[in-house]
Amino acid sequence: MNNTHIEVIGNGPNLVLIHGWGMHSAVWQPVIKKLSKVFTLHLVDLPGMGLSRPIEPYHLHATAENIAEILPPNADIVGWSLGGQVAMRIALDYPDMVRRLVLVGATPSFVNKPDWQFGMAGDVFSSFAYSVNADYQKTMTQFLTLQCMGADDARSTVKLLRNKFAERPIPSTQVLQKALQILLETDLRSEIENLRKPALLIHGDRDTLAPVQAAHWMMQHLPMGYLRVVAGASHAPFLSHQAQFIDALTQFLEPTSL
Repeated sequence: MNNTHIEVIGNGPNLVLIHGWGMHSAVWQPVIKKLSKVFTLHLVDLPGMGLSRPIEPYHLHATAENIAEILPPNADIVGWSLGGQVAMRIALDYPDMVRRLVLVGATPSFVNKPDWQFGMAGDVFSSFAYSVNADYQKTMTQFLTLQCMGADDARSTVKLLRNKFAERPIPSTQVLQKALQILLETDLRSEIENLRKPALLIHGDRDTLAPVQAAHWMMQHLPMGYLRVVAGASHAPFLSHQAQFIDALTQFLEPTSL
């Protein structure tokens, strides 16, 4: 039995949205109204987050398998941050299920290595995770507030997100830790060239969690990669630059009802 929560809303071609670490699908709330007019949105809560039950074992392959089981066939998938890595893993492991990918603030490896300097030091993630464990609501609000900088309606967007986040359970420390391990350990560089799906990268040029150089590297190595850099955006361009995000997404996916 699959206990992963997925909410379906809207009309049009199927579009799956996969959120980032420690969050749930309500993070997409600011763009749902407009997107649901042209797409049937499938809003996924990652295992153990939002309204989804945890899975065992909890690693990237298992998470991809878990979500692939509930996807509509031949889906377009939007993955943000950790959700981008999950989306890539689904496309690599179940290529027949995926039509196209939109990867937002995504990277093959979040953590720096001797031969990879387009990431961050692992301890930065660990300290963020510690803060989230200590005070989930406060840390998430601070993080989302930072991400909304540059938005025309930053204050109302943060308020909307804060209210939506309060509606769903806080993930357990165990789930947060296991999902953090995925972020710390995943390195998809050697598999990127096997990702033979049209893939749009939407990336903020001020992203400090996944520097924009990672997106440039991916575009060069993806067989069908396209890059849209959003000037002034950081890790969540769909929050800070909503109109540009929707524009990039719909231009790439070309829903007929636009």
